[in-house]
Amino acid sequence: MKAQADKAPTTVKLGVSRQVVIPKQLHDRLGLKPGDYLEVEEQQGKVVMTPMTLVDRRVHAAFEESMEDFKRGRYSGPFDTVDEATASLHKAAGARRARKASRK
Repeated sequence: MKAQADKAPTTVKLGVSRQVVIPKQLHDRLGLKPGDYLEVEEQQGKVVMTPMTLVDRRVHAAFEESMEDFKRGRYSGPFDTVDEATASLHKAAGARRARKASRK
């Protein structure tokens, strides 16, 4: 019965600087934290706020680079075991170290 009461609409007041306070119960239920982002849009005359996860530009750039490598066939695997994957990573790291040492 408490779950029903938690989902009941709550009225909040729009602040002078257009800020809206999200009720604590809703805030906690959605797992929101200070600094989180919300997408805000109008849908059929209603304001709809959707929690968003933004991707850091560096993470996005690294992802794009890895997708380009994948498209060009520059990848290893699939691996049947963790040991195979680990061995492949160690081999690649050793090759990178060898190339770096030869440049000096």
